[in-house]
Amino acid sequence: MGPSACYSIDFNEAICQDGNGFLARALRRSMVRKPRRPAFAPLRRGRQSEAATVEMSRPSFLAHRAGYFLAPLVFAAVVVRLIQIDQPFIDPWSWRQSDVAAIARNFFEGGFHFTWPQIDWAGNEAGYVGTEFPILPFIAALFYKVFGVHEWIGRIQGVVFFAAALPFFFLLVRRVFGAVVAGWATFFYAFAPLSIVASRAFMPDMPSLSLALVGMYFFLDWVERNDRRSLMVSALLISLSLLIKLPTAVIGAPLLYLAVSRRDMLSHVPDVQKHVPPVNLLARWELWVFALITLVPSAIWYWHAHRIAENFYPYHFFGGGGFRIMDAAWYWKIAQQTALSSLTLELCALGLVGAFVLPRGKYTRLFHWWLAAMVLFVFFVGYGNRHQWYQLPLVPIAAVFAGCACEWIGSRLQVPRAVLVLGTVLLAASFAVSSYFCVQTFYRPAATGVRNLGLELQEATTRGALIIAADDGDPTVFYYAHRKGWHFLEDGIYQGNPLDSAQVIANLEKLRKRGATHLVFYSGTQWWLKYYREFAERVATSATLVEETPEFTIYKLDPAAP
Repeated sequence: MGPSACYSIDFNEAICQDGNGFLARALRRSMVRKPRRPAFAPLRRGRQSEAATVEMSRPSFLAHRAGYFLAPLVFAAVVVRLIQIDQPFIDPWSWRQSDVAAIARNFFEGGFHFTWPQIDWAGNEAGYVGTEFPILPFIAALFYKVFGVHEWIGRIQGVVFFAAALPFFFLLVRRVFGAVVAGWATFFYAFAPLSIVASRAFMPDMPSLSLALVGMYFFLDWVERNDRRSLMVSALLISLSLLIKLPTAVIGAPLLYLAVSRRDMLSHVPDVQKHVPPVNLLARWELWVFALITLVPSAIWYWHAHRIAENFYPYHFFGGGGFRIMDAAWYWKIAQQTALSSLTLELCALGLVGAFVLPRGKYTRLFHWWLAAMVLFVFFVGYGNRHQWYQLPLVPIAAVFAGCACEWIGSRLQVPRAVLVLGTVLLAASFAVSSYFCVQTFYRPAATGVRNLGLELQEATTRGALIIAADDGDPTVFYYAHRKGWHFLEDGIYQGNPLDSAQVIANLEKLRKRGATHLVFYSGTQWWLKYYREFAERVATSATLVEETPEFTIYKLDPAAP
C-alpha cells in the first residue's frame, strides 16, 4: 500500500474519531495554502466584491487604461499650475505669501538661522515670529543663492509637492474603490479651483496636504500587508506634514479609522478570527512608534514657536486666535464659498450625491471620517476658517465622493457606450469651464496698489528707512519695498482702522519715538487723511510730503522730540 493510501486511511480514521469533523477541518486548513491577496485587490465585500473582481479580471475601458490616463492627467495639471508661475504676490492671498517670502529672504540675507524665522513688519526689532516649521522658505532661500530672489521659486514648491502626490492619491482611491472612481477623483482633485490656486501659492497648505495623502496611502499599505516599512514611511511623511501645517492633524481621523478597522493579515490566523472585534490599538507597539514619530517633532517645534511668540516683538504666533465658534451666518458664508468657489457647483453636487451612494465595503468609510473631522475643525476653528485655504482638505474628500457618484450613475444608465462616453466628455468639460471661471477670482491683482507703493519706497528711501504703513495689514508693501517697518495701527500686530484721531495720533507718536522715518498710505487708506482731520493736521506739521498719486501718498517724518 502506497503512502497516499496510508494517508487516506489516517485521514479517515481522524474523521471517525472526531464525530463533529473538527480535526478534519483543521487538517484541511493546514494542508491547503491560501492564495495571497494581490497588492491592489479590491477591498469590498459581498456584492461589491463580485463587481470588483470582475473589474480586476476583465477591466473596464477606464480601469484597463488607468496608467495611460494618469500620466497625461498629471502633465496637464502641472501645466495649468505653471501659468503665470512668476506672478508677483498681488493676488487675494498676497499678504500670506508675502510673509512666507519675507521669511525666505531674511534667511537668504541674514544667515540661514532655520529655527528663527523673521518677518519685516517689526520695525527696529529683529522680527522673530512663531510660525510653522519653515522648511519651505528655507528651501527657497537655498535656491535664491543660485537663481536670485524670484517669486516663481516659492510658488513652484507647491506644484512639485502636488505633482508628486497625485499618483499616490490615485492609488489610494483605487485601492479602496477601484480604478473608475480613482480616475474621476484624480481628475476632480487635479482641477478643482482651490486645488489649483493653493498648489501654486508660496504657502505650506498644499505641501502639507500632499505629504498627508502619500502618508495615508502608505498607512493603508501597512494595514493591508502588515509591512512595517510602509508604516515607518507613513509616520515620517505625516510627521513632516504636521510640522509644515498643524491643522493637517485632522488626517488623524481617517488614520484612526483604518487602524481600528484593521484585521490581522498574518497567514497563520484562521478565517474565523477575521471576524473578531478590532485589534486592541494600545497593545500594538508599532502604533506607539508611529504616534511618537508623528507627534513628538511637532510638539517640540510648536513649543519652540510658542516661546518665540511669547518673548519677541511683535509677539505673534501664526494662526493664533483662530479657535472661535462663530454665528450661523458665518458658517453659511463658508459653505457658500466652498460650494461656489473652492469646488465648483458641479463638484459640490456630485460630492453630495456620492457621499450617500458610495459602495459599502472594507475601508469605504475612510473619507467620511475625514469629512467629519473637517466639519468639526471648521466649526470649532470658525474664525480661523475665514481664510479659504483652511478648507483645502475638503477638495480631495469631495473629489472621491464625486468619483463614487460618477461610477454609481454610469453603472445604472442603460445607454449605448457612445452615449456614455459623450456624457463623460460633457461632464468633464462642464467642470473644467466652471473651474476656469472660479479660478479667475484667485488670480485677480488685489494688491497691486500696495506692491506699487513698495516698489516706489524702494526707490525713494534708503536701506535703513523704517516705514509706518497704513496698509490694511498687508505686508506686501514691506516685501516689495525691501524695508522694515510697522503696520498702522499696530500693537505688535495690525489693529485695524482707528477709532478716532486721538488714537491714531498716539500710535504715530509712539512709532516716531521708535525711529520711524516715513509714513505712507495706499489708495485703500488715503481716506484717513480726510476723515481724521486732527490727525491730518498733525501729519502736516510733523512730516514733509514726498509724493502723492491716486495710488499712494508718502511722507517723510521729522525726527521725534527727545
